[in-house]
Amino acid sequence: MKRVRLLFGLSAVTIVALVLTSCSPTTTPTPEVIKETVVVEERVEVEVPVEKTVEVIVTSAPDLDQPARDVTIKVLTMQQAGYTPEEMDTIASRFSAENAGVDVEVTYLSYDEIYDKLVTSISVGGRPPYDVILVDQPWVAQFVEAGWLMDITERVPEAYKAGIFDAGWNVTTVDGQIYGVPWMIDTKIFHYNTELLQAAGYDAPPTTWEEMEEMGLAMKEQGLVDYPVIWSWAQAEAAICDFVVLLYGNGGQFFDENDRPAFNDARGVEVLTWMVESIEKGITNPSSIAAVEEDVRSVFSQGNAAFAINWPYMYELANFDETESQITGQVGLALNPVFDRGREEGIESATVDGSMAFAITSGSPHPDEAWAYLEFLVDKITQMEFSAHLPPVWESAYLEPDLQVLLDQSPANEVLMPAFSQQFQYAHTRPKVPYYAEASTLLQLALQEALSGIKTAEQALNDAAAAIEAIQK
Repeated sequence: MKRVRLLFGLSAVTIVALVLTSCSPTTTPTPEVIKETVVVEERVEVEVPVEKTVEVIVTSAPDLDQPARDVTIKVLTMQQAGYTPEEMDTIASRFSAENAGVDVEVTYLSYDEIYDKLVTSISVGGRPPYDVILVDQPWVAQFVEAGWLMDITERVPEAYKAGIFDAGWNVTTVDGQIYGVPWMIDTKIFHYNTELLQAAGYDAPPTTWEEMEEMGLAMKEQGLVDYPVIWSWAQAEAAICDFVVLLYGNGGQFFDENDRPAFNDARGVEVLTWMVESIEKGITNPSSIAAVEEDVRSVFSQGNAAFAINWPYMYELANFDETESQITGQVGLALNPVFDRGREEGIESATVDGSMAFAITSGSPHPDEAWAYLEFLVDKITQMEFSAHLPPVWESAYLEPDLQVLLDQSPANEVLMPAFSQQFQYAHTRPKVPYYAEASTLLQLALQEALSGIKTAEQALNDAAAAIEAIQK
């Protein structure tokens, strides 16, 4: 495209052409200056030669082979479970290579930092600092009510709706509308040290928590380990996840069908009382009340615990990575145990649904590019290639011929994938209510108060239930 400005002066005609070649925003080219003098004539009432100076500024069209990268998709995710930062960066680079003009900038935080970061940065209004954000299952209802997530129902292809696990869509669907794309289906699994188990005289892992307690006491008496079990019972969401595993394994529930607290009934009190007593008996490592999942992985991987429940990422690191573990080759997986009471009622196992999704912020200035990135990120081909650290959300990935491809991705997958798919059948979600964050904080405090001996289990749970009911009013 050419833009011409004419300047009339005296005697000769000077044409100045500035030719600007296309470039990226980070490169400022030196304009090519072309000067040429010509003589022209203009007819007026008296025919005389006049001089005109003409300045012509010419800007060339963009070079489509090297387009300017004028859009940056900003992504917030966690550095814990799921893809490693190196894998996420690789995926981002590939996306940019296939989508000219679009860069992806990924920010990594620990899981426990993400919620606060999102709430404090998005709630101020204006353009959100991120276009794409990782959302945990219990946050979605709150974020939707606040208007922070874009409704992507019409964007989601039917093939995605049919091919991705229903449990994944359950994370991102509120009142029939979809606000995110499932990325991680996750659940806590029972890990055990095979050598410690055999040394104590057992040939199979426990199927009830009472059996685990018996095995743990035997290990202590034999001097095999000081504290047989390590848990994620810090005052954080990690403790809620562990509590859900135990609560539903005793036939309890978090909220009832009317979204009223039910965790403080007799079954819930039994569970929290057992947790307290397991510390008093020396079964549970007392450091559990300050531990989150990475602390659990560290203790277990050093051989200082015989049993632990954790997300699937721990299995590969503990059993195969000698730089991260002192017990490689000694880690087994099994269904989470349940309490005797639950077993008598037909409960085989129980776990927590830790599935997460990526959502587009409602104020993103680049929704189309953000959606294209999400499609690329959760594409089945991408998920299959990077399945070493993240089980795919696609149901067909667990069937032949894809299953064999999945198993070949990592030595851990041969054991992990079957164990994961079996355990996920018993997953329970945390309440999908807008005030979940407040409810979780209150219950975290209650668990700490009981585990620290400040309150009885019954008093702590009743106080938390009353406080949550006050929020609901």
